[in-house]
Amino acid sequence: MVQFPPDPPFIYMMLVTLKKFGYPETLVKEYKHWRVLVRPKQVTLGSLILICREGVNNWSDISSKAFCELNQIIPEIETKIKELFSYEKINYLMLMMVDPEVHFHVIPRYSESKEFAGTVFKDAGWPVAPELDKVNEVNQEIFNKLTRLLKEKFNA
Repeated sequence: MVQFPPDPPFIYMMLVTLKKFGYPETLVKEYKHWRVLVRPKQVTLGSLILICREGVNNWSDISSKAFCELNQIIPEIETKIKELFSYEKINYLMLMMVDPEVHFHVIPRYSESKEFAGTVFKDAGWPVAPELDKVNEVNQEIFNKLTRLLKEKFNA
């Protein structure tokens, strides 16, 4: 069972958010100011979470160092996901309604279905906004394969 520290409260909330997104099992890569996680609910093949490690709830509150680090992370995400799955577009959604910490849902977009490990992944929202409530159901074995592949690619 995870033990949460009593103070400060933002650390507790961040741990809750990280656990909701499957951390630490879904961790793809850790940076100084950000973490990249595999999104447990795969809206499209290769959907990720990019979450700030600073525990802030407003985009304007991230440090300049965290902001600058995105110059490294975003091209890496786009290159690695493109090499793996050949997406056509990529969407970064910053919603922060249910999970208030600064984070993005990174959704690769595809005009046609994609296959991975014998499972077909669809992009229900193409060509408009992704439909976050229509996820591709994958069993734990397929999800683990996807997670391993992403970890290997990002840490090669």
